[in-house]
Amino acid sequence: MIDFIRTPESQFSDLPGWSYTPHYLEWQGMRMHYVDEGAGETILLLHGEPSWSYLYRKMIPALSENHRVVAFDWLGFGRSDKPKKISDYTFDFHFRSFEHVLHALDLKDITVVVQDWGGLLGLAMVGQRPELFKRIVIMNTFIPDGTDKGSKAFNVWKAFALNSPILPIGRIISQGTYRPLDKAIRKAYDAPFPSAKYKAGARAFPALVPMQTDDPAVPYMVKAREVLGQWDKPCLVAFSDNDPVIGGARGFFADLVPTAEGIPGKRVKDAGHFLQEDAGEEIAQLILDFLERHPA
Repeated sequence: MIDFIRTPESQFSDLPGWSYTPHYLEWQGMRMHYVDEGAGETILLLHGEPSWSYLYRKMIPALSENHRVVAFDWLGFGRSDKPKKISDYTFDFHFRSFEHVLHALDLKDITVVVQDWGGLLGLAMVGQRPELFKRIVIMNTFIPDGTDKGSKAFNVWKAFALNSPILPIGRIISQGTYRPLDKAIRKAYDAPFPSAKYKAGARAFPALVPMQTDDPAVPYMVKAREVLGQWDKPCLVAFSDNDPVIGGARGFFADLVPTAEGIPGKRVKDAGHFLQEDAGEEIAQLILDFLERHPA
């Protein structure tokens, strides 16, 4: 049985721009939080490291006007429960919890929106269960197959996440945006982590990126590449123009996916790694335009 901790609900009161009703489901005795807004075809929003579904707050209103929008928090993040040990977090742990969310919420004909670790896990799921997905929106992510040892910047970040005595989540998010975040928004990203003991999941994620060919995640990445290389359903690639770590992957996906569409100007302007923060409303409109071009 996994030993976990739960962030007090009081941490999530009065967050700027966040008035959505929390919903919960259970997996292996742990509670997973999700937002479920609107009705119609499902748009699934997947966050990455070290954010939570709050990252999509600027996009949910427009997307949920005529669609069902689901955004959940990976275990270890947001309102979801948080195993205490870094060793509890594995690719398989996150992938199986994701499978449970899809099953428990009966999600199908999904338009999935992925970014950062939302892409590694989300596109891995597309590789394993392509029949569940109707469209894909790929933003600032990658699906590494273990042959790339990572940039110097990434390896510094991985070491920092594992070893730094302080992991300032809000400040890290702000450093990954084009425009610095104000204090209230940084505080909202810090809210799930009232002390160091809540941060094992955030410390673990960078080290789970497959950097060796024998990494347990590599078969999932290879399968995702294979499936995306033959993808015949709609795909939108929307990367930002100011992501020095992973921005170069835009060309990889544009070349890999046969149906890949770009966006006007090729990249979201004046946006960093967390482009949902810098240009959330703009991206929501790009997605709605994409859905209009590819209706049910």
